Amino acid sequence: MPFSFFLALKYFRPKRSFTSIITLVSVLGMVLGVAIIIIVRAVMTGFGELWQEKILDFKPHITLASNSGRAIQNEQQLCQRLEQVPGVVAAAPSLETRVLLEYRKQVVAPIVIGTDSERATKVMKLNRMVEGRFDLEGDSVVLGIDMARQLGVFVGNEIFIYSPMNLVEKDEIYFPERLTVTGIFDSGQNEFDSGFVIVSLHVARDLLGMKTGVHTISLKCKDPQKTVAFEKVVEDVKKLTPGFHVRTWQEVDKALFNALAVEKNMMALLLAFITVVAIFCVMNTLIVLTVQKTDEIGLFKALGFSSRQVMGVFVIHGWIQCIAGVLLGIGAAFLILNNLQTMVEWLATLGVEVFPKNVYGLSQIPWSVTPREVAEVAVLVVFFCTLASLLPAGIAARKDPVQSLRNE
Repeated sequence: MPFSFFLALKYFRPKRSFTSIITLVSVLGMVLGVAIIIIVRAVMTGFGELWQEKILDFKPHITLASNSGRAIQNEQQLCQRLEQVPGVVAAAPSLETRVLLEYRKQVVAPIVIGTDSERATKVMKLNRMVEGRFDLEGDSVVLGIDMARQLGVFVGNEIFIYSPMNLVEKDEIYFPERLTVTGIFDSGQNEFDSGFVIVSLHVARDLLGMKTGVHTISLKCKDPQKTVAFEKVVEDVKKLTPGFHVRTWQEVDKALFNALAVEKNMMALLLAFITVVAIFCVMNTLIVLTVQKTDEIGLFKALGFSSRQVMGVFVIHGWIQCIAGVLLGIGAAFLILNNLQTMVEWLATLGVEVFPKNVYGLSQIPWSVTPREVAEVAVLVVFFCTLASLLPAGIAARKDPVQSLRNE
């Protein structure tokens, strides 16, 4: 075993001394800093991935609207043509408008989606029906679970939807639509579960005073997250529909994902200061160690050990502290993440609402750890720890053996 490594291990062994306490605090600080950074980045990555998954499940991957602003006619034929495009799984016509919904003198203002009942289930993932079934036949409506709970609505109840055209057409009166609730869905995201209701095309047309046509055509694609393949599908759709404005899911929700990315980086940067403090603790530990071991350093140099070997002792000692802190921090992060939801639920039983769905829009805390992010944290911590070790190591290497032994 090399001399520098042997002596570094010897100095690292726990002893009943002030230096051992400082070393322990340094390692614990490193564990805390590394664990917090990994946990925060994992949760923010999970937020982005889960929101993306929910958006891709509920919203269309590609949306087509007429450039002229007029209603799209012959929507069924157009959907059939678009479904022939390689990479397009399904197409569905839709109408969207904000309305007033009333039940037992309670009023909310959701967005109504009018769509084809047969095609809608192929474009929107609505397989999580907590009550009833997805049925838009006749005067039927499907609600989200949060809206149903807010209003106290159950399957079989009747609600009233008031047309926004009463504000547009001053000389005409649009009577409210009396609809029967046939199903309640749970998408797992508050925005959808509390802000959308789904009806058939003929009900939506009655609300908007339309006889025929739709506002948009919604497409679901095979690989919306594979950039190259998805861009090819978008290009093929644009070539097939030159008179239409084509928007992708990235364009529609660009602000959301940009905000998540910025918040993730800012949180990681701010929390990195915890690790910086721990690195300074490592440097202070080594400085104290060099002062306490002045006589030994002088003796080793008098016996012929080089300044490089003496310097290596303290650099390796810093590495041992750092690597121990990083490994324990990674382990602590995974332990906490694997029990994160249990901890949140336990706190909820004590009355501490850590993750309310109405605030964050999700039913549970998402997290996702990528090996690249863990490696980045580990490499950066080891790198800065090495830099912090060089100062006390350089002080030790420059000590004069005669003066060191004389002072002792």
